[in-house]
Amino acid sequence: MTHVVTEPCIRCRYTDCVESCPVDCFHAGPRFVAIDPDLCIDCALCVPACPVHAIKHADELLQTEQDFLALNRSLAQSWPVLAHSLPPPADADLWREVTDKRRWLASEEIPPPG
Repeated sequence: MTHVVTEPCIRCRYTDCVESCPVDCFHAGPRFVAIDPDLCIDCALCVPACPVHAIKHADELLQTEQDFLALNRSLAQSWPVLAHSLPPPADADLWREVTDKRRWLASEEIPPPG
């Protein structure tokens, strides 16, 4: 199986998880990182490295999170490989506790957090 990046990553896009990955399966987008499920070796090293607990094993996804597996696969195909950590967005800390962030994944609008 694979690990999957889920909603808490949206607009936070901390990349601490990337340095722990031995196979470079992370891909960088402007507001989210994705795991290529075809490359993930299921080592789980990224899970404790994520400061917002956004990474889950595919078997542990809630019903409302099931679509994140397909989303990770799709985004990983179109975004570049991320082999090293990047600085988080300037407002990442403001987004840490925000829930219901799916609508902000693709939006160009920058809403106030909360």
